[in-house]
Amino acid sequence: MFARILGLGIAFIVLMAALTVAGGTWYLFAHQPSPAELKDTHLQVPLRVYTRDEQLIGQFGGKRRIPLAFEDIPDSLIKAVLAAEDKHFYEHPGVDWEGLTRAVIHLARTGKKGPGGSTITMQVARNFFLGREKTYLRKANEILLALRIEREFTKDEILSLYLNKIFFGQRAYGVGAAARVYYGAELGELTLPQVAMIAGLPKAPSRFNPIADPVQAKMRRNYVLRRMRELAFIDDAAYTAAIEAPITARLHGYSPRVEAPYVAEMARAWAEEAFGDKAYTHGYRLYTSIDSRYQRYANEALHEALLAYDRRHGYRGPARRLAGSEWELPPDMAPMGRLVPAVVKTVAKKRVRVVVKGTGELELPWKALSWARRYVSRDKQGPKPKRAGQIVKPGDVIWLEKTESGWRLAQVPEAQGALVAMDPMDGAVRALVGGFNFYHSKFNRATQAKRQPGSSFKPFVYAVALETGGFTPATTINDAPIVDEDPDQERDWRPENYSGKFYGPTRLREALVHSRNLVSVRLLRRLFRTMGIKPVLEALVQFGFDPERLPPDLSLALGSGTLTPLELATAYSLFANGGYRVASYFVDRAVGPDGVVFEAEPPRVCRDCEQEQASELYSEKALAVEARAGEADTSPSPAPIAPRIISAQGAWLVDSMLGDVIQRGTGRRAKALERTDLAGKTGTTNDQKDAWFCGFTPNLVATAWVGFDRYHSLGHGETGGRAALPMWMAFMGKALEGVPEAPPEQPDGLVTVRIDSETGERAPSGRANTLFETFRAENIPSYMTPGSSAGRARRVTEQLF
Repeated sequence: MFARILGLGIAFIVLMAALTVAGGTWYLFAHQPSPAELKDTHLQVPLRVYTRDEQLIGQFGGKRRIPLAFEDIPDSLIKAVLAAEDKHFYEHPGVDWEGLTRAVIHLARTGKKGPGGSTITMQVARNFFLGREKTYLRKANEILLALRIEREFTKDEILSLYLNKIFFGQRAYGVGAAARVYYGAELGELTLPQVAMIAGLPKAPSRFNPIADPVQAKMRRNYVLRRMRELAFIDDAAYTAAIEAPITARLHGYSPRVEAPYVAEMARAWAEEAFGDKAYTHGYRLYTSIDSRYQRYANEALHEALLAYDRRHGYRGPARRLAGSEWELPPDMAPMGRLVPAVVKTVAKKRVRVVVKGTGELELPWKALSWARRYVSRDKQGPKPKRAGQIVKPGDVIWLEKTESGWRLAQVPEAQGALVAMDPMDGAVRALVGGFNFYHSKFNRATQAKRQPGSSFKPFVYAVALETGGFTPATTINDAPIVDEDPDQERDWRPENYSGKFYGPTRLREALVHSRNLVSVRLLRRLFRTMGIKPVLEALVQFGFDPERLPPDLSLALGSGTLTPLELATAYSLFANGGYRVASYFVDRAVGPDGVVFEAEPPRVCRDCEQEQASELYSEKALAVEARAGEADTSPSPAPIAPRIISAQGAWLVDSMLGDVIQRGTGRRAKALERTDLAGKTGTTNDQKDAWFCGFTPNLVATAWVGFDRYHSLGHGETGGRAALPMWMAFMGKALEGVPEAPPEQPDGLVTVRIDSETGERAPSGRANTLFETFRAENIPSYMTPGSSAGRARRVTEQLF
């Protein structure tokens, strides 16, 4: 009887236990997420920014991850991970019952967690659904979920999820990112020891980190290699060679293929506005209009121009002076662009020995030092140094620049600069540099610095005069003193030519070629009087300028408004493309998780299209290049066409005049490029606070600017032709290398005739002091007559008042 009762009791207990397990399992099952959700799982992938030729220039996001398809993961890494984490992965149903039993027994005996209790599938369940809390309930959930996952997915799919999700330390998630972070390489480029190192990290990413603790990391790596040999994944020879390999891991930040941090930041802001916070986590890829070759040329040109300017004005001394006799570079002194920090070790009469960060000890010859006259002011330097000790001393922390002929003493420029290059046919930005070093100053001078353009604005005043004011390149205007008496101003305004001289009656072509200020002011005054101030300003706004930044007075002729380098380059595109207004843009397309979500459709120049069609298709919407996720209109639509702002004849005449600026005017230094299709204009503001050069060919426009952020003078003689033109030349010289010359074709409606070089009036052949000039057919001047001189004298007299 007792035995029967005992049996019933045991049966009851077993039944209740079974019901409890079944109920618990049902409860867990009912409250668990569905493994099918893994099919739609979202791995946080950062925003990446590329050039138009798919070179990486920027990456933004909290987690470093490079998702890989299973077939792109090397077999050696898969075997290393299986050896380290789960050798029976392809055999068990998601839970290794034998290993789990061993782990439970070990825990019961010792009170400590033992090996073998977790499979890769269980880790997928934990990492995607359950979090890291250590409870028996979570472990039960993990086991049940692992079993369900195995029924939903193939082994390869599970392993792919694991290898793309798991944390490897140093903000690296997934094996693709781990390869980049620790070795700066693609996963398929890693050696067996490197693969084993990565495979050993998931167990304890901090403890086995090869950068933080290379000793522990090597022990873990060798353990993985030993397991691979035991499982016959590698042979004895491979094992022996691998364990003898040194630790080669070091921290690699994301490595852009092209230095374009100002563009990358512009793209980041664009993506955030378009897609919100998910821009940083959903793997968006932005392809910009930047050409990687042009960008490299722009970087080099800006750096050299600013360093050359700095050398012209003297050496300001070392970056720091270290005390004592045991000198080491301060840890916060990192390379800055082309500049590398170094410590002066010894100083001889004509040479210096230095220790360069990352290079070691080297000697600087006298030619690397002799430029360094002492800086006194921007217009004054000390005497030429005669020995190295007058320049540096032992313990000085200095900057060095690597040149083609070796290292040279340098310094971080105080002046700043910007360079923008774009395609005049559609406004695509091909290169953009916003300053000497983005990480030193993130202020983007190419797009944010609103500076006075100086004489580089004159072509737009001349274009209005040629287009609507009845003027020609041969119209003469008196180059004579002007006094603008304004009762609202404390002082009268007295503009002057840069030379301080007056040249009398001057043809407009010559005035623009030699940048005569007084002629430009008188020209604008005549336009104000004949057209009215408002119509003139409205005509100038058509070039794309902000009316709020154009002063309605005569100083506008000398560029007293404010523009960014990008705005000025965009406006100059109109002269390059034959008279059409384009809008600058820098994002070609954006690709999201589900494909292309934005493609730029900028208005393009279409010289063969009827203007009526252009007017019909052109709208503000066509100019816009911003987009929001999901707003793409897939319906076919006509390609937007850029509107014509000035006639083909007017654009050609201005182009011709700007071509003479380079051939014989203020930009003649650019003749060294030996091309006939170049045109451009220098720009210099009062006291040389801004130096510009804007120039172009029919297929490429570039604007260079140099100045101080705090509006200091660049120094006497630092005009646009000296400070900015060399930057433009260095860029264009390389960008146009191998590109055939393409002078703009003269449009119909223009006629070239002989004129008197002084009066601008038509002259017969055989007369002395004549030259050829081009006019609109309706504006050809009359032949000189006996009364011409008297009439001209009267006009000159009138212009004096």
